[in-house]
Amino acid sequence: MRGWLKVTVGLAVLSGLLVGADRIAVGVAEGEVADQLVQHGVLSQRPQVSIEGFPFLTQALSMKLDDVRLSADGLMVGDGRQQVALHAFTARLSGVAVSDSFNSATVASGTGEGLVTYADLSRILPEVSGARFALSYGGPGKVKASLGSVPVGEGTVHAKGNTVTADGFQLTGVAAMLNGVANQKLGPFALSLKNLPAGLDLADAQPQPDGVRLTFRGTGLKLTG
Repeated sequence: MRGWLKVTVGLAVLSGLLVGADRIAVGVAEGEVADQLVQHGVLSQRPQVSIEGFPFLTQALSMKLDDVRLSADGLMVGDGRQQVALHAFTARLSGVAVSDSFNSATVASGTGEGLVTYADLSRILPEVSGARFALSYGGPGKVKASLGSVPVGEGTVHAKGNTVTADGFQLTGVAAMLNGVANQKLGPFALSLKNLPAGLDLADAQPQPDGVRLTFRGTGLKLTG
């Protein structure tokens, strides 16, 4: 009995050491992945990285990570001329094949989402007579536009390619009085996203009370290297 007890205790200690070593290794790998994503310009700031699955060491030996999660706040996206912040960005990457130094990686498939606030979108809209168009939530699939304190109309938001567009505005009664200005200046408002995070493509854009929620997806992505 004493012999079996010693073996059992020894195995428990060894198991604990192996688990500890595995968790240390995954922590180091997560930090290295985060650094590489910034160094290669995949993300505009260092993200939080979580490599899912246990044990990690078997994934590392195979050079393929089953499930990698990314999160960051305030990533800058746009076309180089117009930039907005992408808040509460999260992404899930599946089938991540990496090199032994983590300086190159490809992704079988990935999904993600983030939020662009109406305030940020409004800052890139044109001015008319010193006043800037402002966007706000108009209900499912819709946004409202105003010019200064004057309500202008309501339109729809949609995504095509990597461009978010708000158009189809229906003018309000007050806007009809400003018909000349409105017809010349009112939409469509478009934002092209050419530096999307993690190489993902824009899949959808949906107005929410606090901003426009963007969703992303992609397959066969070259993450770094």
